[in-house]
Parts: sequence; structure tokens; C-alpha cells
Amino acid sequence: MTDCEIDLDEPDQLDRMIAYEEGHLGPVDTVELFQELIDSGLVWKLQGCYGRQAQALLEAGYCHVVVH
Repeated sequence: MTDCEIDLDEPDQLDRMIAYEEGHLGPVDTVELFQELIDSGLVWKLQGCYGRQAQALLEAGYCHVVVH
């Protein structure tokens, strides 16, 4: 698996993405999901609403970029 792919061995991530899109993910779970997506770099490869939400969470200080 490359750095920017959904981990199909981790179905929880996909399930949480679907729950987010359906409005069923709470605030804490949303931040945790987006932090994982930011860490993997995947968030910037998904549809635009993910990147915009990630940017909003970064600007608000809820998420952070890890420099490797």
C-alpha cells in the first residue's frame, strides 16, 4: 500500500468516511478521522469537501500537519 491509499485492511476508516458523509460522525470522531487522513496525505486526493474540511480543522487548531 502506498501512503495515499485507503487501507482496505482497515475497513473502519472507510466506514467512518461513509458515516461522516451521512452526518453520523460526532465531532471527536470527525477530528480523529481527518487527522488520520491528513497524516496519510489521502485527504488531499479525495473530493474537494474533504480538503476544505481538513483545512478548516487545521486552521482552527483541531488537526495538525506532521512534518516527516
